[in-house]
Amino acid sequence: MMEIGTRYEPQNLEMKWYRVWLEKGYFTPKGTGPKYSIVIPPPNITGRIHMGHALNITIQDIISRFRRMQGYDVMWLPGEDHAGIATQTAVEKYLATQGKNRRDFTREQFLEIVWDWANKYRKEIKSQIMSIGASVDWTRERFTLDEGLSRAVRKVFVDLYKKGLIYKGKYIVNWCHRCGTVLSDEEVEYIEEEGALYYIKYPIKGEDDYVVIATTRPETMLGDTAVAVHPSDERYKHLIGKTAILPLVGRELPIIADNYVDPSFGTGALKVTPAHDPNDYLIGQRHNLPFVDIFDEHIIVNENGGKFKGLTAQEARKAVVAELEEQGYLLKIEKIKHAVGHCYRCETVVEPRLMDQWFVSMKPLAKRAIEAVENGEIRFIPERWKKVYLNWMYDIRDWCISRQLWWGHRIPVWQCQDCGHYNVSEEDPTSCEKCGSQNLKQDEDVLDTWFSSALWPFSTMGWPEKTADLERYYPTDVLVTGFDIIFFWVARMIMMGYEFMGEKPFHEVYIHQLVRDKYGRKMSKSLGNGIDPLEVIEEYGADPMRFTLAILAAQGRDLKLDVRFFDTYKKFANKIWNATRFVLMNLDDYEKTEIDISRLKLVDRWILSRLQKTVEKVTKALEEYDFNIAAGEIYNFFWDELCDWYIEAVKSRLKTDEKKLVQNLLVYVLDTSLRLLHPFMPFLTEELWTKLPVDGESLVIAKWPEVRKEFVDQRSEERFEQLMAIIRGIRNVRAEVNVPQSTKVATYVKGILNEEEIGYVQFLGNVEKVEFVSERPQGSATAYVSTDLEVYVSLGELVDIGSEISRLRKKVEKLKADAEKFAKKLADENFLNNAPEDVVEETREKYRTMTEQIERIEQIISDLEGNRA
Repeated sequence: MMEIGTRYEPQNLEMKWYRVWLEKGYFTPKGTGPKYSIVIPPPNITGRIHMGHALNITIQDIISRFRRMQGYDVMWLPGEDHAGIATQTAVEKYLATQGKNRRDFTREQFLEIVWDWANKYRKEIKSQIMSIGASVDWTRERFTLDEGLSRAVRKVFVDLYKKGLIYKGKYIVNWCHRCGTVLSDEEVEYIEEEGALYYIKYPIKGEDDYVVIATTRPETMLGDTAVAVHPSDERYKHLIGKTAILPLVGRELPIIADNYVDPSFGTGALKVTPAHDPNDYLIGQRHNLPFVDIFDEHIIVNENGGKFKGLTAQEARKAVVAELEEQGYLLKIEKIKHAVGHCYRCETVVEPRLMDQWFVSMKPLAKRAIEAVENGEIRFIPERWKKVYLNWMYDIRDWCISRQLWWGHRIPVWQCQDCGHYNVSEEDPTSCEKCGSQNLKQDEDVLDTWFSSALWPFSTMGWPEKTADLERYYPTDVLVTGFDIIFFWVARMIMMGYEFMGEKPFHEVYIHQLVRDKYGRKMSKSLGNGIDPLEVIEEYGADPMRFTLAILAAQGRDLKLDVRFFDTYKKFANKIWNATRFVLMNLDDYEKTEIDISRLKLVDRWILSRLQKTVEKVTKALEEYDFNIAAGEIYNFFWDELCDWYIEAVKSRLKTDEKKLVQNLLVYVLDTSLRLLHPFMPFLTEELWTKLPVDGESLVIAKWPEVRKEFVDQRSEERFEQLMAIIRGIRNVRAEVNVPQSTKVATYVKGILNEEEIGYVQFLGNVEKVEFVSERPQGSATAYVSTDLEVYVSLGELVDIGSEISRLRKKVEKLKADAEKFAKKLADENFLNNAPEDVVEETREKYRTMTEQIERIEQIISDLEGNRA
């Protein structure tokens, strides 16, 4: 038989097997059998994958390998996203190191540089995805800027424009002056910061009176065009219709009533700056107010800021406050904490600006996408994300899709420089469709990256052409993604799927967990607490990393990841390796035969029945996206039941006339176990499985195990589990009275055990002899008690009973003191309500373990005291 090395060395086998799988074309679907399709959330080409990517890819690969083994025609489509803002920012930073910026190049020259950069990083991303073991079909790899997707993007833009769903208008948008582009609402991250409320007196025209407003942004008062109060606010009813004078500027401001104003915030009077706040913008529209823009694109005060022209926003704030104070308008400054919007890419404070931009009208597109989730056509897992999705969709705003970048899908609009007409076309026009002029200029902006991503499920399959892939693999079966892009991506894919395919893009959306550090903090560069998956793979191997992520991936609960976990599951990989090595070393003269149930011993019937239960539970858990449960079931079976009990129990039988039976049992159980483990640990299992004397060329295309009902034997399970409890009880007694496990002990049994069962107790419990009694003998301690069976361990010759009782009493006192601390914690409502869930659960487990140990020791003390009496 084939043998394997003495050590599990993942680095020697991972890329070897990945190359084999690619060469054999195992990941390319064959077009036969029921289809199962997934599109990968395309990673950005801006750097290395992080642990969140590793979790996402691992989960998708588990699903893909599982379904492939079940006989599905699996098409898992890979690709990368051009990441407009992030990529252009990265390239501009690179150019800055050479003392250059993009304005030193023509647009075409700059794009050549970015394409070279993008192609390099696409290869790196691909290599990283491969290192995790992703069984994606690389023959179908796509890029959001490749020719086919670009054609799809143009068609969608043109179709939506012709339907009146894309328009250009002057609206308040989120402006990042560092990136030099607009951001969507979802690209703005709100961070709690120390700030201040400035209380400013606005004089009432023609009266010796004033109204006090409170603002966090006093510099924007230069653009105020009104003061607003709530219509039912009794404090200000007498002022409605009057005029306030804007301090420092002298502009007359109407005092208006609007239901938006919150009477409880600040003073209840609101300065209205329509050009610099999205809510003020809406007030300005409702009341037909003028819009005064005080900043240029670099957020420098422009000519509308009067004497403050040329100052940055921060400089203007200081100067405005200083002058307000000098002129007696500043009443007070109050320190507060408030949420400030930042660019999700560069963390610059975002400035609301009034700009001409391209928008998609979303409410008409959202209607069908809302219905699909409400009626269950598309299912969110866990279900709580359904409510999050719907809440956002009910309140959806128009989507600003233009970005002031060079890298991306350029907006397919050409404005006629003679008549001003917008020519919107899938092909570059040569003349104006309205006046015939050839004096056309294409819009300088590009589309938001998420515009092309929204088409991903169908554009990657060849749409707008009616391809074979679209016919067979659309809609896809499941989308696996993080909650943070439900609005960026998931919702938009659903809307575009219904609009352009007339059908949902996927049946189910599995929202995976956020990977946090061991303290529950979000991983970030600023905290320096990130864990690099590529470094983990290099040190521990891809399989231990994958298994760690899977066994922690409980639905609805973020992962708290400690690097020590990788070592734990590398030990599991070693256990799998060593167990397989043991089996291979004992397969001399092996002949495959059918397992004869009539010849099976109790332990054989137990392991076969337990294996069927494990197959059933792992399969069910994977079908329900309970990856942690599936991983936990196969882990417990393989380590605890197969290795620690079964293999130990049958070692001696390999030297008897039962050898061939035991060999066949070991091969069957190990074969089935490796199949169950394959979606989680593909490299290790492939290496080991191909050494077994089983039919088939690769686990990738091997059949998923099915429950063999003839092997299910509940009675044998229960009987052997009773024996396991007896053996554990004997071991526990040894441990509590400090008798080494290697020391043979005598046991007494009150009840019935047959010869085979006695043999297990003796061999696995390291028991010298078993004697049947009617009462507990002197000098013994209780190891096991049930309604029909009692087992005692003889201690008389092994310990000094008096000193042992004294030692155990002290141990119990200490355990009770420790247990009391945990009990107090668990009785504290504040702890239960405020402590992290896993901390509460860990405390419960420690308390339970301690109380069980206390009961066990107190029983031993009672036994020993009875012996002395």
